[in-house]
Amino acid sequence: MNPNSSHARDIAYQIHPQTNFSLHEKIGPTVMTRGDGFHVYDDAGNRYLEAMAGLWCAALGFSEDRLAQAAAKQFAALPYYQNFAHRTSEPAIELSERLIRLAPVPMSKVLFQSSGSEANDTAVKLAWYYFHAIDQPQKRKIISRKRSYHGTSIASASLTALPHIHRDFNLPLDGFLHVTCPHFYREGLPGETEDEFATRLATEIEDLILREGPETVAAFFAEPVMGTGGCVVPPKGYYEKVQAVLARHDVLFVVDEVICGFGRTGNWWGSQTFDLRPDMITSAKALTAAYQPLSALLLSERIYQAMKVQADKIGVFGHGYTYGGHPVACAVALEALTIYEERGLIAGSAALGRHLESRLAALLDHPLVGEVRGIGMMWGVELVRSKATRAPFEAASKVGLEIQRLAFERGLIVRALGDTLVFTPPLVITPAGIDDAVDRFHGALDAGIDLLPTLGAALDTAA
Repeated sequence: MNPNSSHARDIAYQIHPQTNFSLHEKIGPTVMTRGDGFHVYDDAGNRYLEAMAGLWCAALGFSEDRLAQAAAKQFAALPYYQNFAHRTSEPAIELSERLIRLAPVPMSKVLFQSSGSEANDTAVKLAWYYFHAIDQPQKRKIISRKRSYHGTSIASASLTALPHIHRDFNLPLDGFLHVTCPHFYREGLPGETEDEFATRLATEIEDLILREGPETVAAFFAEPVMGTGGCVVPPKGYYEKVQAVLARHDVLFVVDEVICGFGRTGNWWGSQTFDLRPDMITSAKALTAAYQPLSALLLSERIYQAMKVQADKIGVFGHGYTYGGHPVACAVALEALTIYEERGLIAGSAALGRHLESRLAALLDHPLVGEVRGIGMMWGVELVRSKATRAPFEAASKVGLEIQRLAFERGLIVRALGDTLVFTPPLVITPAGIDDAVDRFHGALDAGIDLLPTLGAALDTAA
């Protein structure tokens, strides 16, 4: 390998998140060099249909010139200013005002960060701050769900309930509690209806609150649809039952809209799709269509009023980030929101999602496919060893990763989350682009059947 090549320099100097380092040193990186709509190109000129929108985020694709122009205009006018101590910029003011108008339920204020992890960390801190302000400092325990993903900073990783995020990082922190993932296909009991399943999970949350002591539990965090957990859509009635439990015990409801916000579920917010009534909302990713790093935490009036009292008592609100409310990022977000509105992309995502659903649902006839699940423009295809019993493949066989690799060889980027392959394409994809993606994926599944013996895996075709 040429030591001056991009591949050699990457291996020599860069650490890649969520990557096996030994494998990376062996195979090297794929270096992407340009984008065009919902396609990207590597340094060898190969074109890929990007059915993951990067990491769920490039909602406007990879070549939206209006976002580049918005950034350039703001760079020329004011390339940076901070939001500390009574200072701000016009883009931050305008964006906060616009987000409050767009909020799915009445919200009071916006606090900016640069990532979804930071937004969820901040929401944890504000839950603690709120209960200190109302003289209940012992309410500090936080509940989230198994298989949830809320980030990888210390507090957000404690919310996240995926084993590899915790292992050997001394996580989760004390006081972070996890309840059953609302995935009926995997977690439902024999003979249990979806409504009974939803009731059981809501009861589990209430039992946990009562066991820990309601006076010690501060907040419950939930993604409307669980993203990195495998595109898990909760059963009908689940959130209605859970929200009733939270209200009974004065537990704050924090909705993580980092993936679901801005059209991914077919509405502006996943909270609208599932009739959620949060006390705080975290958002990021499609807020700027990923063209700039920015996250926004929206909080209710009662949270803000308590924060104001506490800040008066202490003398200052002791929190913030250097790049929170960055004027260039805010200018790009404002333009992204305008594009979503002008082009009807939020309503359009619902229609495109129905087309994607119909194409993926046809894969249920494939020997490898156990479940197709999702909503709007986020879908998961779960692979199983046995369709009859829902038995999964052994984790060591890494069937999902092999199907991901086979799809990549066919010019399609999807993401394996265990043995669930996820589709979350840009909102600007076309019906023809969806057809192309699913056709390529079908080819990868067919090739995967022949590959199973080399992985030490086999299908159980018994009825």
